[in-house]
Amino acid sequence: MIGILIIAHGGLGESLIHCVSHVLDKSPPQLMYLAVGTNDDPADLLPQAQQLVEKLNTGEGVIVLSDMYGATPCNLVAKLLSPDQIEGVAGVNLPMLVRVLNYRTKSIKICVEKAVSGGRDGVVHFTKLGCDHHDKK
Repeated sequence: MIGILIIAHGGLGESLIHCVSHVLDKSPPQLMYLAVGTNDDPADLLPQAQQLVEKLNTGEGVIVLSDMYGATPCNLVAKLLSPDQIEGVAGVNLPMLVRVLNYRTKSIKICVEKAVSGGRDGVVHFTKLGCDHHDKK
């Protein structure tokens, strides 16, 4: 099973894990987070992130999700990457996390594709008429 690490600003990672546990009605295994605070030095966080990746990796790899591309959490993720073993995806949201959890027994490549599509497809403009009448391109 592919491990999942969320590296995000403040309490976002913890909140996403709490929410996905509610949605799935269980606490998913091999899912952890690392919070990046305003006063945190990324150099100090890197060893913690490396330890979490090692803990989550049972041989099938780890996907590390960050909140915003180019921000400090994402820059931290970039230092962890190793092709086909440690992969990174920015823009984490609840639909992305649910999708990743549902495909984590597949290959890491498929899991990354599902993370991206889950994040993208989870953003939908809808009207008062409901979700069946949304404006999606």
